[in-house]
Amino acid sequence: MDLAANLASIRGRIAAACVRANRDPASVTLLAVTKTQPAEVVSEAARLGLTLFGESKVQEAKAKIPLCSGRLSWHMVGHLQSNKARDAVSLFSMIQSVDSLLLAEEINSRAEQASKTMPILLEVNIVGEASKFGYRPEQLLLDLEKLNGLPRLEIHGLMTVPPWSPLPERARPVFQRIRELKAQCEQILGAPLPHLSMGMSGDFEVAIEEGATLVRIGTALFGERSKATR
Repeated sequence: MDLAANLASIRGRIAAACVRANRDPASVTLLAVTKTQPAEVVSEAARLGLTLFGESKVQEAKAKIPLCSGRLSWHMVGHLQSNKARDAVSLFSMIQSVDSLLLAEEINSRAEQASKTMPILLEVNIVGEASKFGYRPEQLLLDLEKLNGLPRLEIHGLMTVPPWSPLPERARPVFQRIRELKAQCEQILGAPLPHLSMGMSGDFEVAIEEGATLVRIGTALFGERSKATR
């Protein structure tokens, strides 16, 4: 694995997608997803200038984050169980995968205990895939004002994982619908939501063209995970 070359390639592709979309490349942040990657690889990525990392499982993050530089920021990007909310609040600077009012209430309670304000993204399952977590859009709109009323949470935007396809263009309608849903949420809340977290290794360029501000990239950066660790 040539991490420096992979990172340079991804940065170039991000910049090119921004040119096509008439966007400032500075408006897109690369989040390095380090699932199954050891702390040494995180340190190498940090030496190359990456500062934002994502983990999918609380237990793995709990073991890994203390071994890494304290200057790095970490986001929870995988499904979060309510019984792991306390650890998530202490480990992460943002939880991107809030998918129910019950989970949000638990995070709020744990953040209150920790005297901390927790930035969150609301995860949306736009097409209702049974294999994926996330709010259905109609339920999100129903819950939005209650979510916004939780005093220890700050809603920063939406996150989604589209249905897998080898063809990146197939994700475009999903990304467009998420962008439109964010606009609906902003209208209800009367305030801007700065982030759309969408796009991964196979489709991040399309996501950027459709407004992504955070792209979550693992495989294109670190290479394929071994089958034993998937």
